[in-house]
Order: sequence, then structure tokens, then C-alpha cells
Amino acid sequence: MRSFKDLKLVEDPQWELALLATVQSFYQRLLSAQLGGELPVPAELAPEVITQTSDVRATLDQMQLWIQVLDMAITPAMLRLGVQSDLDPEVAEALLRYFARHRDDSGANRDKTDLVATFLFRHPRVAGQWERRGFGLDGSIPLSPFEIALLEILSESDVPVLSETDVHSLREFGPLLEQANRFQNFNSLMDSGIITRVRELKSELSESIYHPGVLATLASYNSAFGDRFNTLFSAAAQEIKDFARRLEELGGNILGIVDGVEVTVDHVAALNQEALLKLDYAAALEKFCRVSRLKRELERRPPIRRATDPTGAAHAIGGSGAAAAPGLEPVADFALAASTPQALSVEEAKLRRVEESIRVFVRVADATSRQIVPMRYFNLMLSPAEVEACTADYLEEVGRRAEVARMMLRIVAVSARIRTEIEELKRSKNSLTVWKLHADSLVVLLEVGKRLAEDLNRFGSVGSKESDAESKSEPLRASFEKLRERTTEAAKLIGGR
Repeated sequence: MRSFKDLKLVEDPQWELALLATVQSFYQRLLSAQLGGELPVPAELAPEVITQTSDVRATLDQMQLWIQVLDMAITPAMLRLGVQSDLDPEVAEALLRYFARHRDDSGANRDKTDLVATFLFRHPRVAGQWERRGFGLDGSIPLSPFEIALLEILSESDVPVLSETDVHSLREFGPLLEQANRFQNFNSLMDSGIITRVRELKSELSESIYHPGVLATLASYNSAFGDRFNTLFSAAAQEIKDFARRLEELGGNILGIVDGVEVTVDHVAALNQEALLKLDYAAALEKFCRVSRLKRELERRPPIRRATDPTGAAHAIGGSGAAAAPGLEPVADFALAASTPQALSVEEAKLRRVEESIRVFVRVADATSRQIVPMRYFNLMLSPAEVEACTADYLEEVGRRAEVARMMLRIVAVSARIRTEIEELKRSKNSLTVWKLHADSLVVLLEVGKRLAEDLNRFGSVGSKESDAESKSEPLRASFEKLRERTTEAAKLIGGR
């Protein structure tokens, strides 16, 4: 880091002292707000002392050191909180001059400069000020009005020379913004890698970021991308909140599992969109990623519907090629009480864990025995197509192949869960309380099976080519036939109690 003594000072030290006094005043207010109390100022640097000092150079030296101390205490995240719409543009311009003159190799100083320049772009002194094009000082090079304004603001600072690499990097921002504007949902934007790439480009620019032309490019990009990001994020957050509200109305609580942690209605209620958008990039990025993963998790689940009669679930599953399971009527009232959104949400979490455990075993097992998955009470036999789905590395892709694999995994997991609960049910004949717990789970699993049947029927009718759709649906139907056998057995056990 270069010290102030290494920098070329302006001819008027009184001007520079006034500049630093403005920065000091802003920093003092920002730190005092963070600390919850007024930060003491060195007596010799109090505003009334500065204006009356007779030794400007000595006061300037002291001020330079004090500002460096304050600057070290203020992170980009803190600065973001202080740079709000009500900030005086004069103060923002003083901050930009200070950062440009105090440039160093730290990413923090570059982030602060980038942030303040973007603020100035978003809050022009005159509405629409940056929309018209202008010309360079020699009248030949077309410049944006904002770049011309930056040239004036930073006229007392050394302007870095741009290399060919810098120019090439700047040319990437336009296409990246066009790509971002084409995305229609938050997940696509987060998965695109644009945020990471832009971060890399800014880091590669290094000290060239203090060039007025670079700052103008970055500020314009930041503003436009930020608007698109905020729009998509707000839409995603609202969808999640709406889903949570509907789930809560139906008595549910758990939306899904993200990073191994159950996300509840209360978690979503505590989601503060505005506060999250104001966080520092590094602190907020992981939170944005979690929101994206939660939204993806909800998109994979069936839409919320009120609980239906499990007798209908048994008939729907039986409709895949055999008669509906008999004997469910004696426990209809009990079944209705079990198939609540809360119970379905709990079962969803169990199914996800079963899917993952089966996938892990198949992926690490020997190729000659991976089709036999040892469960607690039985060996789960997998077909070649089911093994392929367990080892697939394209489950998160968008397309028919990934949909087939995901649906097949879910069928396998539901079959395994039903068989496990059947075995538990058989072992609890002498305890009505324990029997009822496992019967509850089976009734919920029958409802899950019904929804799978509906999804499978829809899936078989959306192929672009009939032969292609049939070839991809056949392994699914073979797996579902095994599931149908399990649901029939489960319905008989529950109805025959």
C-alpha cells in the first residue's frame, strides 16, 4: 500500500485538507452508528480546529494518518450501509476522490471505489443526466456523460494507463449483461456463473479500476445488473413466501431440506429481502445461493393440494395396470387424518434421505453387486435402468433425460419406504400404538404414490416424438409396476387390521 507521502499532492494543501475533513466527517458518523455511540475525534482534528489552523501542512499530515486508521476500520459492507439514497453527492464525490488518491492493491479499496462510483451513477444530480452521449476533451472520442463527470471529479488524481488486456476485459461486460437480461428466473441467473466471472474481471483490472473509463463501465453494468438481479430475487423470494403461506394454511411447517437443514415456515417468515440485498457481496452470496437451492427444491415438489381420500390414492395407483387395492374402506377416517400437508412434508424429507443413501451406495459399490442395495429388513433389487439413474451425474440438468432419472429415483425411494414400513407394521401387531404410527406412514406413502402415478401419466404424454417418449417411459413404467405391487400389499395390510 502506498502512503499519502508517496502520492503527488495538489498545489493547494487547504483544498486537500477540506477533502479529507469531508471524508473524516462521513467516516465518523458511519463508525459511530455501527458502535452505537459517538466516536471521539482527536482534539487537534476537530472541525473547529481544522478551519482555524495556521499550520496546514502539519494538520494535513495528522489528518492523513487518522483517515488511514478510520479507513482500515470500515469494510465495504459497512460502506454499503452508509452510502444510501439520501447521501449528499458532494460527500460521495469526496469519497471517490479519496479512494482514487489512496489507491492500493487491496480488493477492499477497489470494492469501495466501485461501490461509490455506482452510487453516483444511480443518483445523478439531475434526472436523466447520464442518458445522453458526449465527447472527449479533444472533441473526437465519444464518451458517456458519466465518464466525463468522472474525469472532472478525478482530475486531481493520477489516471492509470489501460493495457490491451484491460480493454479486452471491459468488452466482456456488455455481453454478460445481455446474457443476464435474458434470464427469466433467479435460479438460471445464479447458475450462469455471471457473478463469479464479473468478480474475476474486476480483480484482473487491479489498479486500472481507478480509470474514469473503467469506473464508468463498471457503474453502468452494476446498476443494470443490480436491477435485474433484484427483480428476479424478489420474485423468487415472493414465490417461496407464497408457498410457505399456503403450506401453513394447510397445517404444514417444513418446506424442504437445503444443505441438510430443514427449512420451516418460520425461516421463510424471517427472510428480509431488503436487508439481504444491502449486505456485502461476500456475506450475501451464500445466502442468495441458499434461496436459489430452496426455490429449486420447491420446484421439484408437486404443487400443494388439500389432502384427498387415500382410497382414491390406492385406486389411482392400481389404475396403472391392475385392479385397485381392496379393503381400504375400514380405515378411511383414520387415513384422512394421516394424509395432511404436515405429514406429506415430513415424508418428503425421509424420501430425500432414502434417495441419497441409495445413490451413495450404488455409486461406491462394486459394479457386479451395485444392483443389490442392503436395507434394514431386506435387499432392494434395482433394475439396470434404476442403477443408471442412481449413478447419473446430470440430475440437476433441465431436459427429459434428467426428468426420467429423477422420477425413477423417486419411485425407487417410495418403493423402499413402503416396504420398510410394511416390515415395521408386521412386527408391531401386538402394539396398536406402534402399529398406528407405521400405518400413518403407509397412508401418506399411498398419497405420494398417487401423485407419482399422475406425474408418470403426464410425463408419458409430453414427448416430442411418440417413439422417443415411449422408449424413455418404458423403464419408468417397469419401476412403477414394482411400486404398484408394494402399494397393493400396503393397502391390504392397513385394511385388514
